Amino acid sequence: QVQLVESGGGLVQAGGSLRLSCAASGRTFYAMGWFRQAPGKERGFVAGVMWSAGSTYYADSVKGRFTISRDNAKNTVYLQMNSLKPEDTAVYYCAAGRAAVVAGGYDYWGQGTQVTVSS
Repeated sequence: QVQLVESGGGLVQAGGSLRLSCAASGRTFYAMGWFRQAPGKERGFVAGVMWSAGSTYYADSVKGRFTISRDNAKNTVYLQMNSLKPEDTAVYYCAAGRAAVVAGGYDYWGQGTQVTVSS
């Protein structure tokens, strides 16, 4: 059974940092990513990584502030978020894909973790 378990969300002041983690189990994946959904908005792509090659991809809104990485031994993907802004407030979801997907087409999703950035 595939499981994606996120952790690391919370409340932080603008300009602060948080690191999200997503522990994957049940099978291997070709790609993993992070998405977010703010109240009243659609879920959108934040960052993605190809598991084997390590190639990374980012939404324009987070480039230079967020970093996605993976730990092969722990089967875990991370999202380091720096210089956080109030507009980064959202529920963040981890996703995993069986193919080389980037901004869509993922097969599995985590339960989500809340990130709140106060001004």
